[in-house]
Amino acid sequence: MSTVNPQPLWRPDPERIAQARVTKFQAWASARYGAPADGGYPALHRWSVDELDTFWEAVTEWFDVRFSTPCARVLGDRSMPGAQWFPGATLNYAEHALRAAATRADEPALLHVDETHEPRPVTWAELRGQVGSLAAELRALGVRPGDRVSGYLPNIPQAVVALLATAAVGAVWTSCAPDFGARSVLDRFQQVEPVVLFTVDGYRYGGKEHDRRETVAELRRELPTLRAVVHIPLLGTDAPEDALNWSDLTEADTEPVFEQVPFDHPLWVLYSSGTTGLPKAIVQSQGGILVEHLKQLGLHCDLGPEDRFFWYTSTGWMMWNFLVSGLLTGTTVVLYDGSPGYPDTGAQWRIAERTGATLFGTSAAYVMACRKAGVHPARDVDLSRVRCVATTGSPLPPDGFRWLHDEIRDDLWIASVSGGTDVCSCFAGGVPTLPVHIGELQAPALGTDLQSWDPHGDPVIDEVGELVVTNPMPSMPIRFWNDPDGSRYHDSYFDMYPGVWRHGDWITVTSRGSVIIHGRSDSTLNRQGVRMGSADIYEAVERLPEIKESLVIGVEQPDGGYWMPLFVHLAPGATLDDDLLTRIKRTIRDQLSPRHVPDEVIEVPAVPHTLTGKRIEVPVKRLLQGTPLDKAVNAGSIDDVSLLHFYEDLARKRR
Repeated sequence: MSTVNPQPLWRPDPERIAQARVTKFQAWASARYGAPADGGYPALHRWSVDELDTFWEAVTEWFDVRFSTPCARVLGDRSMPGAQWFPGATLNYAEHALRAAATRADEPALLHVDETHEPRPVTWAELRGQVGSLAAELRALGVRPGDRVSGYLPNIPQAVVALLATAAVGAVWTSCAPDFGARSVLDRFQQVEPVVLFTVDGYRYGGKEHDRRETVAELRRELPTLRAVVHIPLLGTDAPEDALNWSDLTEADTEPVFEQVPFDHPLWVLYSSGTTGLPKAIVQSQGGILVEHLKQLGLHCDLGPEDRFFWYTSTGWMMWNFLVSGLLTGTTVVLYDGSPGYPDTGAQWRIAERTGATLFGTSAAYVMACRKAGVHPARDVDLSRVRCVATTGSPLPPDGFRWLHDEIRDDLWIASVSGGTDVCSCFAGGVPTLPVHIGELQAPALGTDLQSWDPHGDPVIDEVGELVVTNPMPSMPIRFWNDPDGSRYHDSYFDMYPGVWRHGDWITVTSRGSVIIHGRSDSTLNRQGVRMGSADIYEAVERLPEIKESLVIGVEQPDGGYWMPLFVHLAPGATLDDDLLTRIKRTIRDQLSPRHVPDEVIEVPAVPHTLTGKRIEVPVKRLLQGTPLDKAVNAGSIDDVSLLHFYEDLARKRR
């Protein structure tokens, strides 16, 4: 592929570069820790990975991390997996998340928005008081450090309070969104055996109320370790028998007591999409998340007390945890609970306007949906406060970059970012001081030695390779739950390149230092030795107005052949006739590669996704190779499992 240096879409002006927190950090770290004073971000990044211990010590000092017990050193054992960060240190994540209450008590910590689009503030003083009250009640219920506390909650202030109160106690938080069905929730929560469950009676989405009381009753029956259930009456119903009322637990306005825990003490459990087998229960630490998120939010996202941080997410996705960590930088966090496209596709832009968001994060899919729907955000709403639009979930196609630039304004920082639930952070993404090139992530993150490797383990530049990280990151999992010998953790990331994290994405690191994401490496299309990520196919094909969504699979055949079908979900009124078939194939041939023209184009009723919205590629590939459905996929992790029967039937017919 070509990575010739084109002109950037956007360059930050000198004033923005000078005012960026990462610029000030570099100057300070140069004077204090010997970081390079010159060379801008590339020099700072090189120093941050070459002098890993020194860099992370500088981060903790710059952000005034409060160690109640100091560390013996920054990095004990640095081998992966099993790196030991800040051994001997103790701290508390929630204490840092609530620090702004001391100086800005009456300013909003949270802005809660539902489908009425009317922001409702929760001040720093209110948030701190509710967390203190709830933490005291959790302790009274017998919750101790290390116990698990679960939430079946939408993106509402109560979820933030519950997370922070759990962390204050030293217990371990875990959550699912209420659109998850009982089986999906139990596949997650039964692994960690929670002692407390926070639930709503239902939620509102797309202008409708969705009653979840029967699901909650099933969760209670199937989670025998529960000592208490806390009822949040979002739809106004009374608490069920033996459940506690949220208001009774949070009305005392108590000063929080923060349990001082070791740096590597568990903070929360996140879950992989779990497309095969049970979801991986990923455990991340209080200290690791604290310092990683301070770096990411404070330096890369350039967030501070004057900012408002809005990212469309749900409590079932790691981006919710990342969003809550905006509190660490004293930023006002915007919580939106509702449909991303209600009452129409432009809804998220109106929320950004109504809340005064300065950083608006969303999915690449939403940007492309707005483009297709003919939305004109800057014409219809005032987005003058939005200085950055960030996207994740999938690679933002080049047309998405152009659309944001043309439709919002020329001087817009577009931050396409990529990371994972596995680290609850970004491997590469936004840097406020660097130019933005169309279709590219600006740079690897500080402290992250991100490389692209060929199958022999050699780094490559301007070529597609495996995304690897060659040094430890503080937010890498401390372990998986119920993985006593660490074998599942090891096999997930360290099997291909021992001692090196392999994430499972195809990337290109360009000669100018930017990063291009091509899609999952385990579902990559490899024809005649030419590799291509599925995202490249989607970006090209879905420009066609007749294609609502697509799914491309490369299937290795028993006879050594390779079958590559493209499945298309058509827009209403479209027909997969000879003309459309010709245009699909010509688009791929002309824009990508003649080798990657699909062998067949097959219409499907819809494309299956995980519950967090990712297209199901690898399980479909396994179905097409003849794997039984119950072995190919965890049905509870799919948005509509009935869609998979199509591929099962197709495999049967092809035998």
